[in-house]
Amino acid sequence: MKNFFTNPLVLRLLSVVIVFSAWEWAGRIPISPAFPTFLETMSALWEMIVDGTMAAAYPITFKPLALGLVISSVFGVASGILMGLNEKFEWLTAPIFIVLQAAPMAALIPLLTFVYGIGLTSKTITVCIMAIPVIVLNAYNAVRHTPESLIEMGKAYLGSRLQIVMKIILPAASPVIYAGLRLGMAMGFIGAILAELLITPTGIGDIITYNQSIAEYAKMYAAIFSIMAIAVIFIEILERSEYVFFRPDKRVKQ
Repeated sequence: MKNFFTNPLVLRLLSVVIVFSAWEWAGRIPISPAFPTFLETMSALWEMIVDGTMAAAYPITFKPLALGLVISSVFGVASGILMGLNEKFEWLTAPIFIVLQAAPMAALIPLLTFVYGIGLTSKTITVCIMAIPVIVLNAYNAVRHTPESLIEMGKAYLGSRLQIVMKIILPAASPVIYAGLRLGMAMGFIGAILAELLITPTGIGDIITYNQSIAEYAKMYAAIFSIMAIAVIFIEILERSEYVFFRPDKRVKQ
């Protein structure tokens, strides 16, 4: 019984139950007329799934999101690794990513709209701007803080620069690189919804905006809940892939 209550899966499920129970309780008080209960929200979500609203909205949302996440992952990891391996490249590019990470996104989106219009390009760039700095800076710090003892050991065994990078630095850095990817993906989801709310209402952003305007708050929260749930599932899958491909020492814990 003791092991049951210390099981990570049980604790996660307990956390979910507590949050949803608190949501239901807060909606029944209610803390606000615009705050539906959890059951009302789930009922509205099921209604939108059945009538095809979600099926019509998600392909529109996923297009810039998928493009932005692929670009951010490839470009972000590659840039972070290069920054960690090459000081000159770090001096040249690090300030750019630091500024992007600190910049207020809501202030940049109107500028992107002015330059690139209200189509796919501006929304994809919004996702990239949100995701790339986090991925780059985590990859950079992961590579830069590889234990010096491991590198010296590789040199002692006459390993070439490429061998040291591929067999020592990158495997040692992979946990932090993956952590950066997870954080970057989460920021990318935020960027996708921000783009749909601030550039032009389409996809899930359109459902949120429209239902807010007609005071259908259960459907508004249902749309928000759905994108959060998909983001959590996506990030969980990414974490599992790390254990499978890069962290064999952790597989026994799964």
